[in-house]
Amino acid sequence: MLEIFDSHAHYDDRQFDADRQELLAALPGEGVVGILNCGSDWKGSLATFELCRQHDFLYGAVGIHPGNAGEWNLQVRQQLLEMLEHPKVVAVGEIGLDYYWDSNPPRGVQQEVLREQISIALQHDRPVVLHDREAHGDTMSILRLFAPRGLRGVLHSFSGSVEMAREAVGLGFFLGISGVVTYKNARKLVEVVQEVPLEHLLVETDAPYLAPVPFRGKRNQSGYIRHGLERIAAIREIPVEEAARVTAANARRFLGLA
Repeated sequence: MLEIFDSHAHYDDRQFDADRQELLAALPGEGVVGILNCGSDWKGSLATFELCRQHDFLYGAVGIHPGNAGEWNLQVRQQLLEMLEHPKVVAVGEIGLDYYWDSNPPRGVQQEVLREQISIALQHDRPVVLHDREAHGDTMSILRLFAPRGLRGVLHSFSGSVEMAREAVGLGFFLGISGVVTYKNARKLVEVVQEVPLEHLLVETDAPYLAPVPFRGKRNQSGYIRHGLERIAAIREIPVEEAARVTAANARRFLGLA
């Protein structure tokens, strides 16, 4: 059985309301040894905090997604700080920049909220889970600024170029490889998986989103990562067991669990 560590999921999402506990209870039987559940808004961070306290193999990242940057205030900041005191809350995220949707908060607001949450991560010696959509330039500028100060983290569902991947890895970051790697039009991501050292790759679902082939368009879950691992193994011409073992070890190292 493959060793699966899902480095990014959202089991607090309402798509799991009907069967959340049953699904989570079954995942260890599918080889899932760990999950990082990521909050995206204040409500999701609270739910993540509860989930990671209920399941031994589930860990929490708490933070405010750039699309929800308007929620940020002193009270939210203080409550995030309090949650980070719990040993199962091991990262700050999902945070970042998203310039894709016109309805998102202004870019300046997103950047300010991101910097504040990065500062919290540095103060608590936690890695960050970074969302980057149509914001590669500003994302890398912020990484260049904070990486020398000790910032570490992952670029979730990486969508950049090989050149960007190389620079991010050079700054000490991991790259999150989602089910997109199984899609026919994922040529750029295939190149990244070919070029970046395996020791810098994490696998993720972004569940309930981005389900891999053959489940594309359906609700995603952590057991489906095996299809992404099979694709990564084929790209790199290594056994799938090796791809699973190394990426699981990477996740533990990324989260300070090793």
